[in-house]
Amino acid sequence: MNKMKPVKRKPTRLKDYDYSRSGAYFITVCVKGRKKLLSEIILNKKSVGDGVLDVPENKLSKYGLIAQKHLSAMMSFYEDIKITKYVIMPNHIHMLVEIVEVNKAKGTSGTPSPTNSRIAQLISTFKRFCNREYGENIWQRLSQDHIIRGKADYEKIWNYIDTNVLRWELDCFYE
Repeated sequence: MNKMKPVKRKPTRLKDYDYSRSGAYFITVCVKGRKKLLSEIILNKKSVGDGVLDVPENKLSKYGLIAQKHLSAMMSFYEDIKITKYVIMPNHIHMLVEIVEVNKAKGTSGTPSPTNSRIAQLISTFKRFCNREYGENIWQRLSQDHIIRGKADYEKIWNYIDTNVLRWELDCFYE
C-alpha cells in the first residue's frame, strides 16, 4: 500500500515575536478549499450616465452574515482587542486587528508563543463560534498574519481592505 507522506507545513508566525503584545496586525482567514461560501461579488457593468461603472456589490451569504455577527461579537468578548476594519470576501476575511493593552490576567504568559497569542485566541474563538452556528467547520486550519510596522503600513492595509471588493477579479484568492 502506498502511504502518503505527511504535509510539511512552514510556520506562519514570525519566530520569537510576542503576539500577545500591543500592536496592529493584518489577519486573513480563509475558507477550506477556497470555496466561495461567505459572499458573492456582483459586478455592476451598467454605466451611471457619466461613463463611470457602478461599484460592485458584496452580497453576504448566510455564512457571511454569521461571520459578520461573530466578528462584531468579538469586540465585546475581548476588551483589549479591537477589530478596526474588516471585509468579508467570498472565500476569505481580511481584518485589521489592534491589541490595545496586554492583559496578563486572562491567562497569557510572558513567553512569546503562537499558542498564547491574543490574535490566535481571537481567531480560534471566532472560528469556533461560527462553526457552532454553521454546524460544520468551513475554515482553513491556519490563518495568515502580517505585523503592521508603522503608520504608512497601517494606511496601506486600511486602503487594501477598503478597496478589496473593487479588485476582486485581481485578488489572489479569486479562482
